[in-house]
Amino acid sequence: MRAEIVSVGDELLKGQRVNTNAAFMAGALGGIGVWVGRVVACSDREEEMSAVFAESLDRADIVLVTGGLGPTRDDRTRKAVQQLLGRGLELSQESYINLVARIKQRGLEVTDSLRDQAMVIEGSHVIANTKGSAAGMIIHCGEQFQNHYLVLMPGVPSEMIAMMELTVLPYFAALSSTVIRHTPIKTLGIGESTLAGMIIDIEDALPEGTTLAYLPHATGVSLMISTLGSDRERVDCDNRHVVDAIVQRAGKFIYATSEVSLEETIGMMLSAGGLTVAVAESCTGGLVASRLTDVPGSSAYFLQGFVVYSNQAKERSLGVPGKIIKTFGAVSEEVARAMAIGCLEKSGSDFALSTTGIAGPSGGSPEKPVGTLCLAIAKKSSGIVLSKTLVMHGDRELNKLRFSEALLRELWGCLRQE
Repeated sequence: MRAEIVSVGDELLKGQRVNTNAAFMAGALGGIGVWVGRVVACSDREEEMSAVFAESLDRADIVLVTGGLGPTRDDRTRKAVQQLLGRGLELSQESYINLVARIKQRGLEVTDSLRDQAMVIEGSHVIANTKGSAAGMIIHCGEQFQNHYLVLMPGVPSEMIAMMELTVLPYFAALSSTVIRHTPIKTLGIGESTLAGMIIDIEDALPEGTTLAYLPHATGVSLMISTLGSDRERVDCDNRHVVDAIVQRAGKFIYATSEVSLEETIGMMLSAGGLTVAVAESCTGGLVASRLTDVPGSSAYFLQGFVVYSNQAKERSLGVPGKIIKTFGAVSEEVARAMAIGCLEKSGSDFALSTTGIAGPSGGSPEKPVGTLCLAIAKKSSGIVLSKTLVMHGDRELNKLRFSEALLRELWGCLRQE
């Protein structure tokens, strides 16, 4: 089965919102063997919506629409579908009763507008909204559109996700005879062109039904290996064969073959070894600590963080000798090493990490340009294990992200050797 996704809302076209709904739906549909062929954003104008819906229904077995089902004047999706299919509205009694019950439970007043939120296109399979007010719909469009399906859901992400997981995915999984397997390959420390050259022969010999996509991002590049077929065992085998070949070829740059982040991977490695970590940050301003503690359960291995932005803070909080700062400058490997040692002594952790650098846009010099990062890692059992100076290219926000990624990448490398 082939699907298309239509995201309704002027705010998407004006750049006021990022379309995260489409990304979630595409990934979820792939899990039940439904291939997404196109993602479209369109305005709130009824005539434009009708035209986009019709175009998508002519091509795709399933057209999933988010947005435009709320109670305000710019919510016109139902009207557009009514015009397109020539159908009226009917009250979903179950949706209305559940909505009234939730409103009363919250101590709010039941208004006439609530009834509108429970009105659905005639003949719809109603999708219960467990997170909000507007009912969703799965509409069989009949011979007019080759018996294809139109799915209407609210644009609020939490409402859409609940509808997808509880109703939409089970509904269409029962109708799909195709299997799709997506396997991400997460890399670090290697550029897109270098990686492509390393695995070119593997890419040239992909099994039938398998594709390889390069997904570059701000801190590196990931791969997505996708295999489509009707036999689950064959699909899984072909997909795994390609993934294993790439891991064997480029394994030293690969930290995961699943949807986990670098900080999650590091957390698992620390936990498995019964190890702890602390950080001392200047130019990253706490971003490394934030990323490490974004992982649930990180209290088992993350002990402490120091944000020592000024020279005085480096001296006072970590015991960095003022003479080192004066001699080599705050942005230097010497200071980074002293910060890591001080962090190690103050925290008692197994590993201590440090960053000092110039995020920009000002503060650089010919010798130390904007984007310069000095980092260090110290270990309780052996003192400093590494220090490096790197130069990044980006604005302040991007440099900080890349600084944090570089330090975590080095920690990952150290942990691999444990």
